[in-house]
Amino acid sequence: MAESTVPSPTAESGGRESTRSEENYATPPVDIYEDERGLVVIADLPGVDASALDIGVERGVLSIRAGASHLVTGQALHREYELSGFYRQFQLPDEIDASRIEAELKNGVLFLRLPRTERAQPRRIEVKAG
Repeated sequence: MAESTVPSPTAESGGRESTRSEENYATPPVDIYEDERGLVVIADLPGVDASALDIGVERGVLSIRAGASHLVTGQALHREYELSGFYRQFQLPDEIDASRIEAELKNGVLFLRLPRTERAQPRRIEVKAG
């Protein structure tokens, strides 16, 4: 019989040692488009309500964290799967103006508008004939 190298949790310690968070996250699929004003990020977040959505920018990193919930209310009698939350991060380019980012959630689809800073906006230079 092999010797146990890791002590078993005891009833005194609560029965089980917690080593990881109980929360699980899925990576939401996204599409990213560029237009004349900046970037548009479209993320699929099924089962997410706007109140369970946390979007932030810190040190040039855009973070999306969302908790999904079942649409049916009441006590579950039988459940074969659990909904997981969503988590994704993106490194933003320097030309994105983080103070003007806009977000909209429609039917489980998140639309993020990431505008360029004013100085990074493309502009056409008119040439004068001399």
